[in-house]
Amino acid sequence: MSLALLFPGQGSQYAAMADPWTNHPASRAVLERASELLGWDVVVTSRDAGSLARTDVVQPAVFACDLAAHAVLQSEDVRFAVAAGHSLGEYAALVAAGALSFEDGLRTLVVRAQAMQRASEENPGGMTALIGMSPEEAREVCEVAGRGDVLAVANENGPRQTVLSGSKTAIEKAEELARNRGAKALRLQVAGAFHSPLMDLAVQPVREAISRVSFRTPAFPVIPNASGKPTTQPLVLRDLLGRHVSSPVRWDQTLRSMVDMGVDVFVEAGPGDVLGKLARRAAPRGSVQLVGAPEDAAALAAELRPAQEGTLEEDR
Repeated sequence: MSLALLFPGQGSQYAAMADPWTNHPASRAVLERASELLGWDVVVTSRDAGSLARTDVVQPAVFACDLAAHAVLQSEDVRFAVAAGHSLGEYAALVAAGALSFEDGLRTLVVRAQAMQRASEENPGGMTALIGMSPEEAREVCEVAGRGDVLAVANENGPRQTVLSGSKTAIEKAEELARNRGAKALRLQVAGAFHSPLMDLAVQPVREAISRVSFRTPAFPVIPNASGKPTTQPLVLRDLLGRHVSSPVRWDQTLRSMVDMGVDVFVEAGPGDVLGKLARRAAPRGSVQLVGAPEDAAALAAELRPAQEGTLEEDR
């Protein structure tokens, strides 16, 4: 049995998302450490929907919740073959795999979140998910709606779901075109045009922050958003993390890479269930487990224990 660890990003948050993790010592310690480093209480702030509407608040809060979930999985001795995170979730994946320390991951993410907040204020925009279109059709819509404006493919989530990011005018044109072609268009509740050229102002501060931290060889492969391919090379992980603020999230390729590696259990750790739904579509024969509270981690560990103990016996 081979497990993949999936970390959600911005857009998965909900009010009080940190509360479930206050009931377990391992996850509570993560939230307390994050609050200490941030200078504000993650649990209290996560109860305020208004605060979570700010990019510079929600990104560190989701990161803390993602890794609180991982801490409980660690305490239950659940082992993984590969990890990936959607957008900001990549930072959590790098920490979970041991490529970055928790402190370096959070400090770097704070720079990213603040830089993206500033870019969103200076270059307003939005994001929309086109559902029911092939990637090729979505790119065609992007090209037509973005002529003379800013519009880009931001998330390649699956064979029938592509997220576009850009100016609000271009987003509205893309949504109209998509609906005229029989597809659905769902406007995302985010503060800016993430993973598009409107984030270019954030690129340099993020790269500088990444250059100041140490990357180590991870305990298991991580799949960066910018490539969708697994790697354990610290220099590659650093380079690709520096690119992903304004480059597409290749999530469909990420899931296909996991299937190629023999993954048959996909574990979404943290708030939300979007990545689990995408995994079910990409790997219908696989199992998807959502870990949104400590009891979910305990139940998963109990289910996996006979299989993982059998693997250990075979390795002896």
